[in-house]
Amino acid sequence: MDLLQELKDKAGLTNEQAVKTFEILKEYVSGKVPSFLAGTVEKWFNDIEKRAGESNKENDFLEH
Repeated sequence: MDLLQELKDKAGLTNEQAVKTFEILKEYVSGKVPSFLAGTVEKWFNDIEKRAGESNKENDFLEH
């Protein structure tokens, strides 16, 4: 299940609240990792955004 759906289902957030929470998490994590990992974190969050709405667990890197 993608992160946005988890936020909506488990935290009871609206879609707008889930998106804003995702953006805050992305900014927070990016600010906490060493600069040499920044590109990896950015790619990770971009992959999550790209998959938003997909329900196919085979393509969800968090399920592997």
